[in-house]
Amino acid sequence: MGETIAIMNQKGGCGKTTTVVNLATSLAVMGKSVLIVDMDPQANATTSFGIDKTDLEYTIYSAISGEVSIKKTTFPTFIQNLYIIPSNISLSGVGVELSKLENYHIILKDLLADVKDLFDYILIDLPPSLGIITINGLVASDTVIIPIQAEYYALEGVADLINTIDLVENRLNSPTPIKGILLTLYDTRTRLSKDVHEELLKYFGGKEKLFKTVIPRNIRLAEAPSHGKPCIIYDYESPGTEAYINLAQEILDMENKEA
Repeated sequence: MGETIAIMNQKGGCGKTTTVVNLATSLAVMGKSVLIVDMDPQANATTSFGIDKTDLEYTIYSAISGEVSIKKTTFPTFIQNLYIIPSNISLSGVGVELSKLENYHIILKDLLADVKDLFDYILIDLPPSLGIITINGLVASDTVIIPIQAEYYALEGVADLINTIDLVENRLNSPTPIKGILLTLYDTRTRLSKDVHEELLKYFGGKEKLFKTVIPRNIRLAEAPSHGKPCIIYDYESPGTEAYINLAQEILDMENKEA
């Protein structure tokens, strides 16, 4: 059975979707079968693969609403081994609909049970909020990756993020261990980036929860989505591409140690 990983942060602009898209692509290029589940109504993960979000017959909302099966919403990307369940603005009201259901928090988990055995990794791109969609994503996941940008204010939201994960574990009896904290938008030229890194080390009590890989602030990573391509396809030799390949390898190494 594969591993389902939620990528979450309640703050926008932290490189969350960039991480989903480029980590998934890197794992796929390394021979792993990967599924991206776009749970953000903004659908940035969807458009990052050149998919027109306004011209989709089926999306993740189609499965949540019971219109079709989850397999019907799963589409191959142009990258071998990589599939996506796309999203669009129709997902924006799903929180209200789910809140009316008794077992609202396990809807996504139940849906993904039908496809989990088909993939080595399922990466869930969650919206920048701590609402019902995020809770569903956490309950459906085995672990969580938290991207944090190398900026001072990013540190202020860490406690809220950890509290939400703990809340899901305690109240819904659904533990989702932190697979790792990923420092993003790191600028080696600034003292601030180094200070944030040091603060994260202090907060989490050591390096065990911080990925060794650090994602740099890189113009090619920022440009790639506008071309409908992951960075590894847009510019294979960019520092951003190298960083996400290193992150994918780090995750595979973690898997091998646990085996």
